[in-house]
Order: sequence, then structure tokens, then C-alpha cells
Amino acid sequence: MTTGGALDLRTGEVWPRSTIEYLDEGGDDIDTPDFEDDERFLWVHGEGSRDGYQDMMLFLDTVEDEDRADRLGIALQGRGAFRRFKDVLARWPGELERWYQLSGERRRGRARAWLADAGYRVASQ
Repeated sequence: MTTGGALDLRTGEVWPRSTIEYLDEGGDDIDTPDFEDDERFLWVHGEGSRDGYQDMMLFLDTVEDEDRADRLGIALQGRGAFRRFKDVLARWPGELERWYQLSGERRRGRARAWLADAGYRVASQ
């Protein structure tokens, strides 16, 4: 599985690498932009799953119910931890919503930091 992609600096649209590869192979009938245009596109490289796993561990530390925390801790062990973690959280909709909020905030923060390191800033909405 490939990760990363391209950020359109004009529109803010994100093009996943898998979509770009599909279009390069002649897939779909849309007008494919020139992804080699460095003034229009900023390439985004996949960073792996480490940060996402650390976010789950951070969330686990906020779970007050001991039984829930134990179940989530077990879910985080070994391969498939991301899927198991969400499957266990699905038993408690309030906790799942809390997870999505924390995860989204952390991902947005990393994206903003990455953009700042690349010399860009997020436009105010």
C-alpha cells in the first residue's frame, strides 16, 4: 500500500498517491492535472503509523473506566491494533466520538506543523 500524495496549493485539494497512480495508468476520464508543477503541487510523503499509534496510547491514558481501559490496552497489542481499537471503542459511542475528536485534532496539528516546516501556513476560514 502506498501512502502520501499531493496537495494542490491553489485549491487545497488533497490527491492521495493511489488516485494519482490510477490516473497515471489511464484510469477515469477526468482532466488530470500536472502533478509535476512544483508551483501548484506540494508532495506529501507518508509518515507511517507511529503517530497514530501514539495518539491511541494518549487516548488510552484519558479513559477513566478501568474495564474499558483494560480492553483498549489489550486491543492495542500486536498487528491489527488500529482496527481492534476502533472495534472496541464502538461499544461505547461517547468514547468513540471522543476518540475521533482527539485523533482529528492531533492529525490537524501535525499537518499544520508539517506545512509550517515546508514554509506554508493554513489559511483562516
